Amino acid sequence: MSRVLIIESSARQQDSVSRQLTREFTQQWQAAHPADTLALRDLALNPVPHLDADLLGGWMKPEAQRSAAEVQALLRSNELTDELLAADVLVLAAPMYNFTIPSTLKAWLDHVLRAGITFKYTPTGPQGLLSGKRAIVLTARGGIHAGASSDHQEPYLRQVMAFIGIHDVTFIHAEGLNMSGDFHEQGLNQAKAKLAAVA
Repeated sequence: MSRVLIIESSARQQDSVSRQLTREFTQQWQAAHPADTLALRDLALNPVPHLDADLLGGWMKPEAQRSAAEVQALLRSNELTDELLAADVLVLAAPMYNFTIPSTLKAWLDHVLRAGITFKYTPTGPQGLLSGKRAIVLTARGGIHAGASSDHQEPYLRQVMAFIGIHDVTFIHAEGLNMSGDFHEQGLNQAKAKLAAVA
């Protein structure tokens, strides 16, 4: 039995393609793996604060020196990190906003990329501590960006996942969604076909 953590980051609830892909994924995964446990965190409905002095203080100060705000920031970061540590499969649903990921997803990453917990520093450089986990990234894009210099989603997320030790990463892009003609339908259908293979 595996535990799957799904992170939603689309600002839209209705008409969100990344959320549509998440629903498809959930249905297919549950059908194929009925014993697995799925947990959902919606960063649009419950946004995570951006990295600030309170969170840095919570991480870096001795317990006796932390302010109440720093303690709360640390508890929130611990909760998010514990969810990630408990998961066997991480699913990131990420629409492309201005060529990259939503700021809400970046804020979540800033809470869970933690020295000594999800990675560590060694004499030869950083080493990820989450080896053995798998990540699936579902993106929705108005244009076509895969493999182009305009794609700052996939290279960044691959780097971040590798940094914490997750090297088994699958990207499923729904592209061309805002282009005229048949691009929207084609992009969505191609993404759904790839989803079926992943589940």
